[in-house]
Amino acid sequence: MSFVPALHAEWIKIRTLRSLLGALAAVLVATVAFSALAAAGTDDADPLFSVFFGINFGQIAAIAFGTTAVASEFRGGALRLTLSAVPDRGRWFAAKTTAIALPALAVGLLTGFVTLLVGRAALGGSAPGWVEGVRGAVGCGLHLTLMTLFAAGLAAVLRSAVATLSVLIPFLLIVSFVVGDLSGGAADFLPDRAGQVALHSTWDGALGPWSGLAVTALWTASALVAGGWSVRRRDA
Repeated sequence: MSFVPALHAEWIKIRTLRSLLGALAAVLVATVAFSALAAAGTDDADPLFSVFFGINFGQIAAIAFGTTAVASEFRGGALRLTLSAVPDRGRWFAAKTTAIALPALAVGLLTGFVTLLVGRAALGGSAPGWVEGVRGAVGCGLHLTLMTLFAAGLAAVLRSAVATLSVLIPFLLIVSFVVGDLSGGAADFLPDRAGQVALHSTWDGALGPWSGLAVTALWTASALVAGGWSVRRRDA
């Protein structure tokens, strides 16, 4: 099977699994809802991050989407059936990650712009400008997409949704903040913190908005390379 039919088959899997559609919906709902609450109740000196504060919760739904989409292949012999139709494992993994990335990017950008509109309305006169806000909305969409693919790559290595989420969720909710408080600038290079630099009006660290996203992209690329290697080398 060539790449395009393989991609179509993977897209059918995603749009027919309610848990995956629910995770995508949760990315939008969680990000917008928590951002609106933060923007309405803050006098933060960084209005841009106040607008996009909810990404801390939306990215959890994003990693759940990426994790579940890949880990479902390792239950009940599903991968063996898939590889009987697409014997080229590299092609299949490329189709799988593309089928994950496209809806993640679409939902991520939608989330970014809806969050921007809601946040500006909540902040009123102290809202960030449109140029800065659009940068934040695009950065929000890219960050959510990269975290989704980061989780997908890790799930291909660990072959378990439980194991992957058990690593990533505590990392996002606890470890990243603890390391950030203790290690100074080194924590800026963690995947979740680096990508969120684009959501700040000002940043004292070594990274800028786009270099921060580039660091997250490197983490994501590394996870996908490891995932692709695991799919190729290990038994289905």
